[in-house]
Order: sequence, then structure tokens, then C-alpha cells
Amino acid sequence: MQITIVEVISKKEIRKFHEFARELYKTDKEFISHLDSDIESIFTPTKNSEFKDGNAKRWLALSNGIIVGKVAAFYNSKSHQSGIGFFDTVDNQYVANTLFDTATTWLKQNNQKVVEAPVNFGERDKYWGLMVEGFIRPSYQENYNFPYYQKLFENYGFIKEIEQTTSEAFPDEERIQKFKKAAERLKQQEGLTVEHFTFKQMDRFIDAFTTIYNEAWKQHEHYVPLSRERVAKLFKEMKPILREDILWFTFNYGKPVAFYLSIIDVNQIFKKLNGKMNLLGKIKFLWYRATLKIDRIRGIIFGVVPEFQNRGLYSAMVMKMYEVVKDDKYLKSTELAWIGDFNPRMHAMFRSINAQKTKLHYTYKKDL
Repeated sequence: MQITIVEVISKKEIRKFHEFARELYKTDKEFISHLDSDIESIFTPTKNSEFKDGNAKRWLALSNGIIVGKVAAFYNSKSHQSGIGFFDTVDNQYVANTLFDTATTWLKQNNQKVVEAPVNFGERDKYWGLMVEGFIRPSYQENYNFPYYQKLFENYGFIKEIEQTTSEAFPDEERIQKFKKAAERLKQQEGLTVEHFTFKQMDRFIDAFTTIYNEAWKQHEHYVPLSRERVAKLFKEMKPILREDILWFTFNYGKPVAFYLSIIDVNQIFKKLNGKMNLLGKIKFLWYRATLKIDRIRGIIFGVVPEFQNRGLYSAMVMKMYEVVKDDKYLKSTELAWIGDFNPRMHAMFRSINAQKTKLHYTYKKDL
């Protein structure tokens, strides 16, 4: 097989980069296309701050003029992190190796020593890890792939670095009563209040999120401070998919100390759009957002400032979330975004609410 590698530069090549995935998975009923606009924002320097300290490139692999694979590579010189992502290919090791060779060669030329894959050029909660178990109901900005991808990565020499578990909780009366008791105990702690987000007080909650996040994550290995401006932009971007009663905050005498944030399972809508958020796509989105009965929410992030950890705040906010699911006749469950095997405390919390593992992703690494 003769493989030609083409760097993705022109608008035509960019369009083919997106269309290839939809063509590859066209018979897979579980596949939901990422939004082209979301992916393009990652590769646009004015929209992705990672370009300040790094760079990214994309390539297509062609055989006899037909696209058989795609890949991207990126690096951040300041953090010394590099990655390969947005990889798709036919089930052929030679094609995969050619794509991997192209990406790793470029990274080595830019003085990179170790690469992670498949990952994102940006936040770790998006497009991170290779799906190795589950292969069902991919969530918004979650990597989804064919099972054969695992052998392609491992045959090339990628070594598993992180196991990422996604779980789903189905509130039942027994669990609700358990957390109700915990929530009642929390009420007895003077000065603590639990309340949900409101659009009318968005600025207040943006401030609260920024404070809690930076306090809760500053000790983590990969911590990068979030500015208020960045958080405000995220909330603005997510506004169409935010629901007030599934974003919960805890305050201590008015000081923000914890949050548990969820969004609707927006992929149930995006499945109707086939990756296109153009004018027609926006009209479709608004229509389905108003009419489609979403049956799942997705918990995306949980945080508690250090001095309030182990105080039962998580239980109180889980109780609030359970009440929302129970009282909404369409909601059936809450999915819990991936937790790495390096976070046993969160895994213990998930077991305490009887959350069931539904999907597993691996993050791989390789010396260059």
C-alpha cells in the first residue's frame, strides 16, 4: 500500500479532515460527530491560548487518492508537554504507523522527548484518552473510537499511562435516603448554605467557580490557574446548554467553598446536527433544545477547597442532584465524567453512590 501524507492547511483539506471521521463511522449507530467548529477552535491560534507557548499541525493519509486516516500533533514548550490526538484510521497497522511516524517525527524536530496520546491541545476534560471499554453513548467532547484502535496504539509502542473511568448513577430511594441524612447533618453546620446557579447572578457564580477551582486544584500536578476572564468565557460559551438546577455551589458565610457542576447530555441534540453548527445547525439546535426530552445529565466537575474537604459537602450536593433527577420525569441518570486511576478519593465517592462503570479510556505515552 502506497501512503501519501498531506498536511492540513487549505479550507478544502480542513473540510476533509472533519468529513473523514463521519465517513469512517457512518455505519456505527453509536457514533456522534464532534462539532467541526469546536475542533477548529482548538487549531485556531486566536482561540486557543496553547499556541502562545507551542504549536500544532494536522495531516491526512491518502492511498490512491482516497483518505484512509488523519492525525494531529501539538506541543507546549513551556510545560514540556506534547501530544497526538484527533486520530482516526481504517483498520490497518501500516496506515496507523505512517500517521504516528509523521506526528512523532515533527515532535522530535521540535525537541520533544515524550508524547501522550490520544489527547487534546488544551483542557484535559476534552478529547482525552482512547476508549477501550464501553463503546456506547459518547458524551459531548468525549473521544469515541473503534475497538481496533487499541491494538494500533499498543503495536506502535504506546504504553498505558492513565486509566480513565466514566460512570453513571441511577438514583434509587435507598441512596437518596442515605444522602438525605448526610445533607441534614450538613445543615447543622453553622454558616453553610447550598444553592444552585442562576443566570441572574451569573457574575457571582463565575467569581465563586474561579475561587473554588484555583483553591481546590492548586496542589495538583497539572494545575494551571484559571483567570476570571477565562471562566467567564467558558460560562458564556456553555450558556445554551446550561440548566440552572444542575449547577450547585456551597458557601460558608458567603464564601464559596465547593461546587458540583453538570450539563445536559447535549450529545443527544448534537447527534441530529452531524457536526455542523452553521446557520441551519443553530436553528436545529434551538429546535431540539426546546423539544427533545433529554434523559441524562453529565457531571463534569466537582471541587472543594482544602479546608472544607471531608466535611460532607459532596454528599449535600449529590443529594440536590438526586432530587433534580427524581423530580424530572424525563431524566433517568447522571453520568459522571472520567476520573483517573490517580484519584482514589473520587473513585471511593463514586462507589458510595453506587455509580456503575460504563466506559473506560486509556491515556498512552511514548518516549520519542
